[in-house]
Amino acid sequence: MTDEALPAGLYLVASPIGHLQDVTLRALEVLARADLLACEDTRHSRRLLDRHGIKARTMPFHAHNEHRQLPRLLDALRAGQSVALVTDAGMPGISDPGLLLVRAARAEGIPVIPIPGPSALVTALAAAGLPTEPFTFLGFLPPRAGARRRALSEAAKLPHTLVLFEAPHRLCASLADMADILGSREAVICREMTKIHEEFRRGSLPELAATPPAARERGEITVVIGPPAAQTQAAATLLSLAEAWPRALSTCAGQRREALRHLARERGTSRNALYRDLLAAGLLEDSRAD
Repeated sequence: MTDEALPAGLYLVASPIGHLQDVTLRALEVLARADLLACEDTRHSRRLLDRHGIKARTMPFHAHNEHRQLPRLLDALRAGQSVALVTDAGMPGISDPGLLLVRAARAEGIPVIPIPGPSALVTALAAAGLPTEPFTFLGFLPPRAGARRRALSEAAKLPHTLVLFEAPHRLCASLADMADILGSREAVICREMTKIHEEFRRGSLPELAATPPAARERGEITVVIGPPAAQTQAAATLLSLAEAWPRALSTCAGQRREALRHLARERGTSRNALYRDLLAAGLLEDSRAD
């Protein structure tokens, strides 16, 4: 790691969502070389810095002071300094402070350099085992019941996977609203990911709402909610096709016409219907020669 100063600009540094070793080498280099670190919580960031032996100049930059601190940070950036923005967990600007500063920097032509890394959003989505394409990220639900239910009613119109963050003390009330409005969708509650007490609780929304934790939930919570049943079945069909088509080709020595006939008979469908499904899934090129 070099001690040279970084080129001027705003660096958005992803920080661990739990385990302090879940940080990239590039992120550590930026944190060590930046002129100034703007931290959502300087005490929290200090634990990461101390763990990796980094001495740095820090200042607080969070939801309650960002308008007040913005001019100071812009002055530093205008003066040619490098500023690294670090939030408590994950990527700055994703349900975390950062948007205001990024917009202001870009408006002035100041370079904005993302330093990617951990994200509770994609970590939960990958670990949940629910369809991932497409999905919608809802961020934090509104804390008040009426606004929360309205937000969920709007989300219910979306026919795909939903991902959201929730505060521990609101989880039970939110799950009850989800079960009432979204119905029996499959869901996974992801808690304390990458930490010692990492937990994934899976079930339908009514089941999860009816089975509160033995103790009060603690730590960061991400909820992944699968799509309605019809979309889940479509995803399962696509997955099974992706597995069955290569197998049929192998069985039929690579002869697509024979493989189509073989797989259609196996799946109890017509050759034309199977052909359309394979085209839609991108598993077959359109060729009337077959």
